[in-house]
Amino acid sequence: MRILLAGATGLVGRLTLQRLLDDDRCTSLLAPTRRALDTSHAKLDNPVLDFAQLREHAAQWHADAAICALGTTIKQAGSRDVFHRVDHDYPLWLAQALQANGTACFVLNSAMGADPDSRVFYSRVKGELERDLRDLRFPSLTLVRPGLIGGDRSEPRAGERIASVVLGALAPVLPRGWRISPAENIAAAMIEAAILAPPGVHVIDAAQLAA
Repeated sequence: MRILLAGATGLVGRLTLQRLLDDDRCTSLLAPTRRALDTSHAKLDNPVLDFAQLREHAAQWHADAAICALGTTIKQAGSRDVFHRVDHDYPLWLAQALQANGTACFVLNSAMGADPDSRVFYSRVKGELERDLRDLRFPSLTLVRPGLIGGDRSEPRAGERIASVVLGALAPVLPRGWRISPAENIAAAMIEAAILAPPGVHVIDAAQLAA
């Protein structure tokens, strides 16, 4: 099975990449990135590209299923416009191109609270992307909505680190949906959704991902 993974350099993406390389059910892995990965494997194809030209590149790609873990923060992006481009436009362009080439299954790492009508900009952008992906009518679409993601980032985020400590201490008394979503759980859920490709639209929420 040929799988495309977008966002292979982030916390969740790195774990997903390694799990797919170790999974015999994935026979070919296409992982486009802005900079070359430091991983080599016989079944890994790692095209390096400027994501501003993603539509042109993706028009040539073929995959049985796609996993999208692309994402940034407003602080990293520098502006709301750039954030919207990375977290909405790039994933949507990818989905549109792949669907045109016959990809039947799309899996998105979204976020808890995703809602196109939200007053919170971050949640609204995530919700707009989910809405637009639903409109494409993939035979199989899975939306994964983690809460605070747990794991070791290459670029630590102070706010997340503090929140992780607090939520970790309170975990025994918190509802499952409010607990930390370990990156390993998110990666595992996305891979199973891509390989099994259940028909229709499915949502995996933070309670299902909690430690």
